[in-house]
Amino acid sequence: MHRLVISDVPDSRLEGKRVFVRVDFNVPIKGGKINEDYRIRRAIPTIDYLIEKKAKVVLASHLGRPEGHVIPDLSLKPIALRLSELLGKSVKFTGMVRGEEVKKSIEDLNGGEVMLLENLRFHKEETDNDPEFSKELASFADIYVNDAFGTSHRKHASTYGMASYFDLRLAGFLVSRELKFLTRIRENPERPFIVIVGGGKIKDKINALSNFIEKADKVLLGGGVAYTFLKAKGVNIGNSIVDDEKIDWARESLEKFGDKIYLPVDHVVAGSFERRKNCMVMDEEIPDDLQGFDIGPKTAAYYNHQIKGNGSIFWSGPMGVFEVDDFSAGTTQVARTVALATWRGATTVVGGGDTIASIRKAEVLDSEITHISTGGGALLEFLGGEELPGISILNKKEENISLAAN
Repeated sequence: MHRLVISDVPDSRLEGKRVFVRVDFNVPIKGGKINEDYRIRRAIPTIDYLIEKKAKVVLASHLGRPEGHVIPDLSLKPIALRLSELLGKSVKFTGMVRGEEVKKSIEDLNGGEVMLLENLRFHKEETDNDPEFSKELASFADIYVNDAFGTSHRKHASTYGMASYFDLRLAGFLVSRELKFLTRIRENPERPFIVIVGGGKIKDKINALSNFIEKADKVLLGGGVAYTFLKAKGVNIGNSIVDDEKIDWARESLEKFGDKIYLPVDHVVAGSFERRKNCMVMDEEIPDDLQGFDIGPKTAAYYNHQIKGNGSIFWSGPMGVFEVDDFSAGTTQVARTVALATWRGATTVVGGGDTIASIRKAEVLDSEITHISTGGGALLEFLGGEELPGISILNKKEENISLAAN
């Protein structure tokens, strides 16, 4: 899946041109303060490059799910301020998405200047992929760039509908890097290939997990995913989170690939999330009145022994309820072992919002993981073998496109 990247285009094609960049600035904001700006920082290389090439940069993103309503708490204004700090230059922000005033503000941009539109999802037409809305957004620019991998699985106006109005539909550096590492993991992973999957539900991960169980050398399971497999195996899991709809699928997977699927041998359990002061470690079976909240120390040691410093490792989903200190040890140990494997030479790819948050909690640095994906649903769909609309609409490198200046 080789797509044209902004660096494939001659400088003369970018200079003075209006370049619409769909970014993913869907970051946690509380009381007007940004709690975590990783997604903003990841877009900086693309924005910096376009500034350097003297393009007129128009950025657009969604934030949360306002469902077509203007919700002041979901305004992108705090993001415009943070972006100005990161870029070291003022980012224009009109507080609107469409209309003549927006169009005039874009026309008034000088080469190398940046403007951020308001939250796209303040307009229901965005998620509806409305043709008129798509056409209006497309009228703001000469070139289209997708640098929002995390929303590329959506057929929305800004990720899909508007792109068809452009001759040049390019990938930004973030999207290009995502495709490079995720394609390698999906199609040709270096061996041994270790897959670690946790989190609450199998449902969202089913296609990716099916793909991986077949391809991986070892699959290490935690969280609700592991309890679903343990129940399928006939192990008593007490009141632990389980995806009952996927029990049969888990049983079939164990019958076919049981030799490569690793399951917890002990658990950190408690009566309930609220009654966690009396948490304890329990081997194998969990009594009916207790619930598993993390892999136990034996499992963590057992899993860490499987994670080698060569080949490739993919990890999505924490091993337990890592947000709570009592249930974070398993996830933290796995995170630090994956980091150590990176230093020893393994290619490590980590994805999903919870997994990134757990890496932060484990005090693992970004530089200690080969690639941290910004995608959640998009990541899992891509790894499950599905085509992402926001990627498939971009120009293929093989296409015969005139890159000469117009």
